[in-house]
Amino acid sequence: MRIAVYPGSFDPIHYGHLDIIERASVLYDKLVVAVATNPKKKPLFDTQERIELLKMVLKDFDNVYIESFEGLTVNYALKQGAQVVVRGLRAITDFENEFVFALTNKKLEPRVETIYLMTRSEYSFISSSGVKEVAYYGGNISDMVPSIVADKLHQKYDDALK
Repeated sequence: MRIAVYPGSFDPIHYGHLDIIERASVLYDKLVVAVATNPKKKPLFDTQERIELLKMVLKDFDNVYIESFEGLTVNYALKQGAQVVVRGLRAITDFENEFVFALTNKKLEPRVETIYLMTRSEYSFISSSGVKEVAYYGGNISDMVPSIVADKLHQKYDDALK
C-alpha cells in the first residue's frame, strides 16, 4: 500500500491546500493529512478546530485521513507506515525553506522521501496568514477558502471584536 503524509498547520485550510490534497489523493492509496501541533506557535484555530474543519472540507475523500501530530514529521510518517511526505510549493520563494526541510528529513530518515507538488497557478498567492489577514479586515475570501472555512473565520474574528 502506498501511504503518504501531508503535514501542515492548516490554520486554516485553503484552496491551495485542497488542490494539493486532491492531487495527492489520486497518487497514493492512503493520504494522511497531518495537522502539526507546535507548542511554540499560537494558531488562530486550536488543533481540534482545525481537524474538524478539515473533516468537513474533506468528507468526500475516501482515502484521506485527518490526524494531528507533534514532533518530527519523519517520525510521524514512519509511525503511519508512509513512504512519502507530500509538500506543496507555491512559488520560488517557498523553495529554499522546503529544500532544507527535505534534506533534513532525508538525513534523519533515509527511508522517507519528500515529494513536492506545485500548486495550481490560480492558488499560488494563497497562504493561511494572508487568508487570516484579509478575513480580519473584512475582505472577501470566497476565492481563497471553502465557504465553511470562511464562515468559521468570520465568526472567530467577530467573536474576538465583541
